[in-house]
Amino acid sequence: MMRKMVLHACTAAAIILSGVASAAAETIRMGAEGAYPPFNYVAEDGQLKGFDIDIGNAICAELKAECEWSTNEWDGIIPALQAGKFDIIASSMAITKARMEQVSFSDPYYFNAMRFVALKELNLQEVKPDAVKDLVIGTQSGSIATDMLKDFFPDNEVKLYPTLGEAFLDMKTSRLDLLVESKIAIADWLADGEDCCVFVGEEFLQDGTLGAGLAFRKDDDALRERVNAALAELVRNGTYETIRKTYFDFDIREKPKNASALFGG
Repeated sequence: MMRKMVLHACTAAAIILSGVASAAAETIRMGAEGAYPPFNYVAEDGQLKGFDIDIGNAICAELKAECEWSTNEWDGIIPALQAGKFDIIASSMAITKARMEQVSFSDPYYFNAMRFVALKELNLQEVKPDAVKDLVIGTQSGSIATDMLKDFFPDNEVKLYPTLGEAFLDMKTSRLDLLVESKIAIADWLADGEDCCVFVGEEFLQDGTLGAGLAFRKDDDALRERVNAALAELVRNGTYETIRKTYFDFDIREKPKNASALFGG
């Protein structure tokens, strides 16, 4: 009888330990573009780094899971998620109605305000559609800025770039007059000593954009709910602010004006 009890106890312990090991071994696969500093980028040591990466890792830590990261070109990042290459897009993706038809989103974890940067030699004081209609404007393909330019700057020549770095290069060499994208990404570029260009006009948010969120497959509600709970806890316990202060000395959770308020006539 004693032997059977020991065997049962060992079996029960093995099951419990197996369950603990399984929980500890959970892996959440995160996907990022890896070309959008300071949010996500591949550093010189080959490691994926940035604000999005730190937030993603903090979420995994809160969920007692391991993050497994991979990069994907921006234009194909939603199809890659849908194909199962990763479980979450953690790459500063703006929440829009069009994207919500393809994926589901977490609660917004910041507002990525956009802003124009112009060649210094143009001496622009503001950006209004009528005033800049003869100028060439650039942005990243697949960015929500492309919709904004179609809506409010239809008379301009617009150049689209696979990565923001390529757009920055064309600004530096005066192949573009204006560039519109994340004010934070542009500020990070200018902070590296670029003196070709200056910010012009106010920051804004594309109409209908609900902030930046983590993207999930449409049927992955359970993971999305867990991540939302983890995000809320990171804000509550101060972890979010600690990460934010590492990258930005201003509030990135405050919603800016809509584009229509600035460019809509």
